Amino acid sequence: MAELTDQVIVITGASSGIGEATARLLAEKGARVVLAARREERLNELRDSIEADGGTALVVPTDVTDREAVGHLINTAHETYGRLDVLVNNAGLMPLSMMEKTHEDEWEQMVDVNIKGVLYGIGAALPIMTEQGHGHVVNVSSVAGRRLFPGGAVYCGTKFFVRALSEGMRNELSNKHNIRVTSIEPGAVATELTHTITDEDILANFEGMEMTPLESIDIAESILYAISAPDRVNVEELLVMPTEQAM
Repeated sequence: MAELTDQVIVITGASSGIGEATARLLAEKGARVVLAARREERLNELRDSIEADGGTALVVPTDVTDREAVGHLINTAHETYGRLDVLVNNAGLMPLSMMEKTHEDEWEQMVDVNIKGVLYGIGAALPIMTEQGHGHVVNVSSVAGRRLFPGGAVYCGTKFFVRALSEGMRNELSNKHNIRVTSIEPGAVATELTHTITDEDILANFEGMEMTPLESIDIAESILYAISAPDRVNVEELLVMPTEQAM
């Protein structure tokens, strides 16, 4: 396994859930983590906790729907540490709803965060990675990028996009520029992701669900596995499911 010591890793959506767990784990392994999200207070708390444990963390409050803000995030990481090794595109929204409810504002939010936010990060990071001759982009997709389910038409569409984007990026970038690309595809994870759901029918379905979900650390460890693989290895996709999840 490759060493992460002093690697510079930018993580979006770092204020909670998978992003927070990933930041803690990678900092523990010696990486210099750059924490991005909108909730600055929670990022500061995370930074302080990482530093108290001997790690290195930099807070850059960022709204991933703002292309200039994402550019500032990536440039700040590069200017501060002189390199950019890994970008973890983790920020995402999942306000599931039945199509007949026409929650168009929520559809637009998902496109802005789950698609545009990912593209903004990639657009800012690639010039740096191509110039330095190496890099790794980790896009957090979902099992919803493989399997459709009622209430998930738009959300699944955004995650299908991320999965397809990841495959296309790997095909274009890995051989030519030594930039590895990984799509991480979690099943149900115990995070705040469901907190944006407003469709009462969907919420009722969640309340009746009996299943032990994944923990955020399970996905963080999957990301660690992908980025610490030897240089000759590109872990293209990782689908990580709860044992009890059927679809």
